[in-house]
Amino acid sequence: MTVVDAHHHVWDLSVRDQDWIAEGCPIRRDFMMADLAPEARAAGVDRTVLVQTVTVPEETPEFLALADEHELIAGVVGWTDLTRPDVADELARLRELPGGRYLKGIRHQVQGEPDPGWLLRPDVRRGLTAVADAGLVYDLVVLPHQLPACTKAAADLPHLTFVLDHLGKPPIASGALEPWASDLRALAARPNTVCKLSGMVTEADLASWRIDDLRPYAGTVLDAFGPDRVMFGSDWPVCTLAAAYGDVLDTARRLTDPAGHARIFGATATRVYDL
Repeated sequence: MTVVDAHHHVWDLSVRDQDWIAEGCPIRRDFMMADLAPEARAAGVDRTVLVQTVTVPEETPEFLALADEHELIAGVVGWTDLTRPDVADELARLRELPGGRYLKGIRHQVQGEPDPGWLLRPDVRRGLTAVADAGLVYDLVVLPHQLPACTKAAADLPHLTFVLDHLGKPPIASGALEPWASDLRALAARPNTVCKLSGMVTEADLASWRIDDLRPYAGTVLDAFGPDRVMFGSDWPVCTLAAAYGDVLDTARRLTDPAGHARIFGATATRVYDL
């Protein structure tokens, strides 16, 4: 079975600041492919998807070039300004760059947008249509209160595949399930949606989480989407705030039925991202 980690990051602070990481935070340092590769190999991971971290145009070409250099990276989810009038031309330009064939999706930090309906704005919708027309998918990094807008966007754009990152960031640390669970099920009812089993350990209590804390949330996702529309992602190196890379993968395996492992840990990501 080919194992895919469908969500990780890298950054080099000498190239670009990651201003979302607070001073003194343990992950406020460089994390490179040379750091990830041995951990991925030790965990039995064969391929990965590298995901954007900051909303600057320079990062995506850098990530595409990295994918061209590193056999481990099978796909890139990059960033571009969806509201720019020439977004279709920009997507085409990115695909012509070195490593451009690895561009599989686009993501924006919707979680940082004050407008809960940002995804439904006409200029954003036009950009999302361009993403779909380019044969790419759209990753959703959102907070729970933004899930209804995700559902509406998925309904309005049935030809675009939406991939929900980190379960929509449910409040695992508090143990609350609603309204997140109901909103997640509404999103899952749209057939053009997929969910990443990722980011759970950092939404839990960082210092004292247990697998039972995660189980209701993983269970809700698996019941709503099914293993054909769920994919594993480590969210490395952010996950290291709460758990080592191999432990995150092992936890995801323990939270899921072995009958679905071939899909959750490989086939779904391979199909959705056309790896």
